[in-house]
Amino acid sequence: MAKLKPGDSIPPFKIIDCEGETVTQEDLLGSPFILYFYPKDDTPGCTSEACDYRDHMEVFDDMDILVVGISPDTCESHKKFIEKHDLNFPLLCDEKLEVANKFGAIKGDGTSIERSTFLFDDEGVLQWNEQPVKVEGHVERVINAIDEIMA
Repeated sequence: MAKLKPGDSIPPFKIIDCEGETVTQEDLLGSPFILYFYPKDDTPGCTSEACDYRDHMEVFDDMDILVVGISPDTCESHKKFIEKHDLNFPLLCDEKLEVANKFGAIKGDGTSIERSTFLFDDEGVLQWNEQPVKVEGHVERVINAIDEIMA
């Protein structure tokens, strides 16, 4: 699938969170939100990125922006990752990479996640994205994009 670009609507999807509850794109509508795709729980780059979101959650809360992480890991892996690093946002399980494919967040080999971040408005229209994501300074770039685009 082609990568999403600003102005595109969020593709329909159905996925589970780390508690096994179903989440769809409809569940995210109503306030702006960030979906970020990452390759694997508890690896150095993914941990750094997740902890950076965690450490900036007050900023996102003040902006009324929901942050949601998605990776191919299992519910059990997500639970351990959340607990170990005291993460304060939901993680969704995309074990078959179905959602990542819909977002074009797949590496060329088709078998792994390309670190990608998508910022949507409250109606699910893509406002900004970064692909591939360079972890260093990423959350600051996300916050700057929100300030510029959605202020």
